[in-house]
Amino acid sequence: MTSIAVEPRRKSGLDRLLNRKPKAPRKDVRRRIGERPFTPYAFIAPHFILFAVFILFPFFFGIYISLHDWFGGRAGPFVGLRWYQQLFDPESLQFGRFWNTVWNTVIFVLLSTPLLVAAGLFLASLLNQRLRGRNVFRGIYFVPWTLSVSVVGLIWWWMFNGNAGFVTLLLRDTLGSSPNWLASNPWAWISILVATLWWTIGFNTIIFLAGMQGISADLYEAAAVDGASKWQQFRFITLPSLRPILLLVVTLQIIASFQLVGQPQLMTGGGPPSTLGGETTPVLLHVYNTGFQGRRELSLAAAMALVVAAIMVVVSIVNFRLFSSERS
Repeated sequence: MTSIAVEPRRKSGLDRLLNRKPKAPRKDVRRRIGERPFTPYAFIAPHFILFAVFILFPFFFGIYISLHDWFGGRAGPFVGLRWYQQLFDPESLQFGRFWNTVWNTVIFVLLSTPLLVAAGLFLASLLNQRLRGRNVFRGIYFVPWTLSVSVVGLIWWWMFNGNAGFVTLLLRDTLGSSPNWLASNPWAWISILVATLWWTIGFNTIIFLAGMQGISADLYEAAAVDGASKWQQFRFITLPSLRPILLLVVTLQIIASFQLVGQPQLMTGGGPPSTLGGETTPVLLHVYNTGFQGRRELSLAAAMALVVAAIMVVVSIVNFRLFSSERS
C-alpha cells in the first residue's frame, strides 16, 4: 500500500492575520514639532541644581559633620555617634540644655498653632461677607506678612521695651504699672506670641478666605432654607469643606513655629535666664548659638539639627494622619 505525501496547505493572508501575535502597545509619547527628548529635563535642571546645592548637599554634609569632631570650624576625626549619645544621655551636660530648648519650642507650637489657625478662620469668615471696603481690610491684614523677621522683631521690641516701649508707657499711664514684658515669664512668651500673631495672621487669613470662596453658595442657601443657623452652617458646611485647607495651614504653622528663631533672638535675647539656659530660647536658636557662637561646636550643632528635623518629620506625619481623609 503506497503512502501519499500530502503537501501542507499554504496559509492564506486571512490565516496569517488571525494567527499573528499582537504587538506590544507603543507608548503614546507626544512631542511638539522639533522638541527634543531632553527638553523637559532642561526646564527641570535649574531648580534641581538649586535644590541639590542648597538642600541636598547641606543635608548630607550635615550628617557627615555630625559623625566627626568639628571644633572651632576645623575638621576633626571620625567619632561615630558620640554627639547623638550626648543628646540622649541624661548624665550629659548637653542633655538638659538641648531638651529644655526643645520643650520651649513645643510650648510655643502648642500656644501659637491653635491661636493662629482660629484667628485666621475668624478673620476669613468676616472678610468673606459682603462688606464695604473688605478689599482694603484684606490688604491691611496681609501687609505684615511681607515684612522680614528682623523688622518684626525690632518693631515689637520697641513696643514692649521696659523703659520707653509704647505698650509699657500706655499701661503705666492708664493702670499705674506695667509688666516687665521682655524680662519675665510668662510675659516674655506673650510678647513673642503677639508679635508672631501680628506677623503671620494675614497669610492664614488669605489661605482660608480663598478656600471659603470656593464653596458653593447653594449649600448655604439650602441650609438657610432648612433653618440652619450661621454657626450650624459654619460647623457642618464650612469646616468640612475646608478640611484640606486646614491640613495645609496647620502643617505649615507647625513647621513655621518649630523654626522660631528671630523673634526671641531680637526681642528677649533668649532670656530671661534660668539654670538650664534662656527661658525663651527655642531649639534652633540654641543650635545656632552652639555652632556659630562661643566654642563653635559644629558637630554637636549638626547632630542637634538632625534630631530636630526627625522630630518635625514625625510631627508632620502624625498631623497628616489626624487630618487626612479620602476626601481630602
